[in-house]
Amino acid sequence: METILEAVKEHASSDKADRICLADGKGSLTYKELWEKINSLAALFIKRFEGREYALISCTQDREYLVCILSCQLSGIIPVPVEKSASPADIAMMAEDLLSPVFYIGPKAVEGMDFFDIAEVFTPHDPADKVFDLPDKDSVAEILFTTGTTGKSKGIIITHDNNRAVAENIVYGVEMKPDNAELIPMPLSHSHGLRTVYANLLNGSTVVMVNGFSNLLLFYKLMDEYCVTALDMSPSIFEVIFRLSGQKLSEYKDVIDYVELGSAPLKEEDKKNLRSVLPDSRLYNFYGSTESGRTCTYDFAHSDPGEYCIGKPSKNARFIFVDRDRNMTDPTREEPGFIATSGAQNMKGYYNAEELTKSISENGYIYTNDLGYMDERGYVFCLGRADYIINRGGLKIDPEEIEDAAKKNPLVRDCACMREEDPLQGQVPVLYVALNGKPDRFNEIEFNDFLKKYLDTKKLPERIKIVGVIPRAENGKILRAKLKEME
Repeated sequence: METILEAVKEHASSDKADRICLADGKGSLTYKELWEKINSLAALFIKRFEGREYALISCTQDREYLVCILSCQLSGIIPVPVEKSASPADIAMMAEDLLSPVFYIGPKAVEGMDFFDIAEVFTPHDPADKVFDLPDKDSVAEILFTTGTTGKSKGIIITHDNNRAVAENIVYGVEMKPDNAELIPMPLSHSHGLRTVYANLLNGSTVVMVNGFSNLLLFYKLMDEYCVTALDMSPSIFEVIFRLSGQKLSEYKDVIDYVELGSAPLKEEDKKNLRSVLPDSRLYNFYGSTESGRTCTYDFAHSDPGEYCIGKPSKNARFIFVDRDRNMTDPTREEPGFIATSGAQNMKGYYNAEELTKSISENGYIYTNDLGYMDERGYVFCLGRADYIINRGGLKIDPEEIEDAAKKNPLVRDCACMREEDPLQGQVPVLYVALNGKPDRFNEIEFNDFLKKYLDTKKLPERIKIVGVIPRAENGKILRAKLKEME
């Protein structure tokens, strides 16, 4: 199958036709029902919004949202997911960036834009009066705007073949079974959660959606109702679930086949906690990006190749390591190279940004700022982003190591470590801390003594700055550019 839509069409006329495909807290759709709905809504979009090239779609994290995404793809309209928290000004800015006619799908109209009320998805519509051709695999499936963790958001052009290749990487990487039912509390406006949906659709499995993780009663209700066998979470989501209901999650240890985590680095403490509540499940951490998909898979429940391991290359991915001039190198831990990946999962490019595309993409490879190497067993190790690594007088410091240590202190609600230039040491780590309670309870000398239990003295932060909040994207990533702006 060349596209996700082709997979849905085939499942809708196979022995999986009556299998639940999409489910949320309000109800469910079978593969047959989904295919019929996609066709009728695609026809409606063509009639009502003729000439519109793009559809901005608010992520309501439910069946309606995914039906709209797939209906646009079938009709030839390019869907552009929008975070549920986006303001009207944010939506208007995205529309302006697209440079072509758009309409907006969401729960509330935006002034000055053609609008489709997402609540209309399940109102009766006339059956499609035309037979839609499936899209070509190399045509654009969607444009995903990045969360802008280090600067202005960029529109990333994803083809149908990109989505198919990433879905295959996931299906093979987690050894997905035919009867898989996966619960996804991850935001489906971002690549990680949306690609997990596509993997299950390719596989003919069941996708169960929940809007975040604040309603744990609903979380567990859906697990029971749809016989969930897999979970897809970010580390921050797992931390909350484990803190509030760790023992409850362990009640599902005999039914959870696997858990996959991504969108942010996974701490060693989280790995330990996951192993404790789900001792017999496969536990995967994925490496990748919106631009390059999920390129590396690591089952940390059944292997321990060592610190900084991100697993082995996914089915469709190839890794090389290069120097700053993009010459291939033979890296080691002591002399790592920059990670670059090729494969069908790589994006088509950045929207309306040819030079920016060329800056990270060449000869079929996407080049990263991540430093790493591959050992003789084929395991890939990622030591951190070159633009985040702190070079303190020759000592390379991973800021996440400092963050992990700081978070062990009960006074710390959240934190972020960043580098600053220093005339004597080159660069130094500076730790931004959001506290539990009032600042007058915080003593910097005592806090540094606490950090010495986990960090070498040379890795201690040069300065500690108290802030009200650490800005993060919906997927948990630190918005470092915004943090600097706040300062």
